[in-house]
Amino acid sequence: MEQREAVVADERFGLAQVLAAAENAAPVASLDVVARSLRERFGARSVSFLFMDVVGRKLVRVTEKADTQQGRGAEQIPLVGTVYDEVLRTQRLIATADGGRGHRVLAPVTNRGDTLGVLELYMSRADKEVLGEVEEAAHALAYIVVTDRRFTDLYQWGQRTTPVSLAAEIQRQLLPTAASCEAAQFTLAAALVPADSIAGDTYDYSLDHDTLHLSVTDAMGHDVDASLMATLLVNASRGARRAQADLAEQARHIHQALLHHGRGSFATGLLLRIPLDGGQARLVNAGHPWPLRLRAGRVQEVPLQVSLPFGVPSEKPHPVQDLALRSGDRLILYTDGMRERQASAVDLPGLVAASAGEHPREVVRILTAAVTDACNGPLSDDATVVCLDWHGPYRGERQSRAGADA
Repeated sequence: MEQREAVVADERFGLAQVLAAAENAAPVASLDVVARSLRERFGARSVSFLFMDVVGRKLVRVTEKADTQQGRGAEQIPLVGTVYDEVLRTQRLIATADGGRGHRVLAPVTNRGDTLGVLELYMSRADKEVLGEVEEAAHALAYIVVTDRRFTDLYQWGQRTTPVSLAAEIQRQLLPTAASCEAAQFTLAAALVPADSIAGDTYDYSLDHDTLHLSVTDAMGHDVDASLMATLLVNASRGARRAQADLAEQARHIHQALLHHGRGSFATGLLLRIPLDGGQARLVNAGHPWPLRLRAGRVQEVPLQVSLPFGVPSEKPHPVQDLALRSGDRLILYTDGMRERQASAVDLPGLVAASAGEHPREVVRILTAAVTDACNGPLSDDATVVCLDWHGPYRGERQSRAGADA
C-alpha cells in the first residue's frame, strides 16, 4: 500500500514537473515540452496537438518544431463528421485500437468550456489509469495554451487556415479570447463568420462577482471603415463597463463615441446585464433584431422596445428595459447577417428547437454552418450568433456536463 501511494505521488509530481518545465521554456516551446514528457511517461510513439481554427470547421495539426517556426507544412483536417468532432462535441476521451500496434488516444483540450483543440497520442498501453493521466495532461495543456498565447503568435497562426485581411485582423482582436464560457449559473458560446468584406460585427462578454455582461453589435459599413467603427464601439462599451457605469451610462458612452468620432456612421446593438443571483435581467436594444428564446421546448422571438441605433442623432437616451429569464431558458442573440439575402431561407427557430439538447458550442456551430451553406460562398454580411443557457442562481461550484470540461 505504501509503495502504491509512493508511485501515485511520483506520478502527480511528474505532472507538476511538466508544468514547471513548460513555465521555464520559451512560450513557443511549451508544446514541445509537454509532448516530450508524454512520450517519456507513456512510451507514446507520437504526440500532436490539433488546434481548432477560428471558424470551427478545421483542425490544424502541430507536431514538429519546424511547423510552428515556419508557419507552413502543418496538416489541415476538416472537422465535421470526424472522430475529432466527436471528441470536441462530447468532451470525452476516445481510445481505439491502432492496427495491432497499440492504441490511438484522443483527448479534448478545453478550458472553462472553451475548446482549444485535441491532444492525440499513439501509445502501446491505454488502461484506465493511463487514460486518466492523459485526460489530466490534456487539461493541464489547456491552461498552458491559455497562459502562453499572451506571449506568442504561435496560437494565432494555428487557428488560421485562410489569409486574414487588415479589416479581419482588427475585427478579430476586438472579440473575447474565449468564444465559450461556463459558470454555475450559465453556459454561453458565440461565433462570428465574417463576410468577404468585413462588415463590423462584434460580440463581447465579461463576468464579475455578481453580473454577466453580454453584448452583440453591428457597425454599419464594410472593410476597414467598419472595423474602425467597431473598435470605437467596443472600447467605449468596455471602458464604461470597467468604470462600473450602469447600463444606461454604458449605452450613452457608446452613442457619444460614435457621434463624436464615427464620421456619420452608426451601429445596432444589444447590451445585457444578467445578475447571477437571479435578479431582474436588463437590456438596451439599439435598433437590433429581437433575440430568440427557447423555453419549455418552444422557440419564440422576445418582443423588445427598439430605440434608434447608436450614433443616430437624438436627444432621447436609450431606454433600459427588463428581460424575463427563467432557469432552463436558452437565449439566442444574432446580427442581421444571420437572416439577410440567401440566409433568410434558413429556419433559425426550427434549428434552435432541433438542437435543444446540444451544448451552446454546438448550437452556434449548427446555426452559422446553416447560414454559410445557404449563402453557397462568401457571405455578403457578417453573421454572428451568441447562445446563452441560463441555469439559474446556483451558488455552488460549476458542475460539468457533456460538453463541459472536467
